[in-house]
Amino acid sequence: MPDPIVQFAAAKYLSLETFRKTGAGVRTPVWFAQDPAAREPVFYVYTLPDSGKVKRIRNNPKIRIAPCTMRGDVRGAWVDAQARICSGDEVAKGQSLLTQKYPMKRIGDFFSRMRGRVQIVLAIEVR
Repeated sequence: MPDPIVQFAAAKYLSLETFRKTGAGVRTPVWFAQDPAAREPVFYVYTLPDSGKVKRIRNNPKIRIAPCTMRGDVRGAWVDAQARICSGDEVAKGQSLLTQKYPMKRIGDFFSRMRGRVQIVLAIEVR
């Protein structure tokens, strides 16, 4: 059986499925970057601290991910994972990996800072 993580190597987006308290899944296409130094696959995404996905992850860290298009059309197999909110040096590491993969992120970050928006970084660990 092929490694399910290989399918993310060429992907620009992943569909992040978080779960409501009712168990209903909510899918969101997001930019992501993989940590090449990690022993186990770890992906980083960024978002606003008051976003729905963060609220759902705080209630239930179990998620699913799959490669997708910018519009969220899934292009691969779903993989079970766990998400957590990063802190400390891991935030800078995640932001750095994302900026390396998506140079245009710098422009968005500039305007986010101008508007006083704060970003948080989520680590997604495939189990």
